[in-house]
Amino acid sequence: MNQHVRNIETTEQKASSLSHFPSEVIEELGYYVYRLIDPRNGSTFYVGKGKGNRLFAHINDALGKEGDNQSDKLDTIRKIKDSFFEVAHVVHRHGMTEKEAMHVEAALINAYPGLTNIQGGRGNHDFGAMHAEEILRKYLAEDAVFNHKVMLIKLNEMHRNRPLYDQVRYSWRVNKARAERADYILAVRNGIIRGVFVADKWMRATKENFPEFVETPKRHGFVGKKADREALDLYMGKRVPGEYRRRGMASSFLYTYS
Repeated sequence: MNQHVRNIETTEQKASSLSHFPSEVIEELGYYVYRLIDPRNGSTFYVGKGKGNRLFAHINDALGKEGDNQSDKLDTIRKIKDSFFEVAHVVHRHGMTEKEAMHVEAALINAYPGLTNIQGGRGNHDFGAMHAEEILRKYLAEDAVFNHKVMLIKLNEMHRNRPLYDQVRYSWRVNKARAERADYILAVRNGIIRGVFVADKWMRATKENFPEFVETPKRHGFVGKKADREALDLYMGKRVPGEYRRRGMASSFLYTYS
């Protein structure tokens, strides 16, 4: 076996057990976008961006080395480990600025349905994948006029297969006292109001309060019901005015009141 082949095999062996990037590699990477893949079925279960050793932080978190958060992503990683497999990593593109990485991440999140990402990619709520009919509704719909104190929640595209009520009610890093002041909760997708709900009670996002969901105790969810016909007529199918879309670009929710 020649030296070149031995070098290739040594590199592959290192990659298979990789837990961090060497400093000389980090200097070349810049910002990058990556996928985490379940080797049991070859499916992509998470898309992310970052720099340095961000790629490996999820594994350490799942093993309890960097935190104790609970999420679908970490639960998947633990199940892979329990099955005696290792999470596969793919760096999709590197050498980017942070802004470039945000756009690539957002496009990949749209391209892989069923991800465990809690948040959608930057800009996906306003500029992400849409059918042609949705494009027309987005730009031709009448602007909503908010006559009530409303909380706007942008729906996560990865949870689109769930009932609308379940998509909007769980789980958010909200100020509970502020959220409780909302007259209505508006479910928003691609800038259009898709649902109008009344929250009867906000509670911590624990298994005890929400047994049907993955526990995220630092967040909150609500139990409630669909709003009455008057509120539906006021807001359903209307477009969120531009001033609110600009204010809430970096967040999954925002309020129309202080």
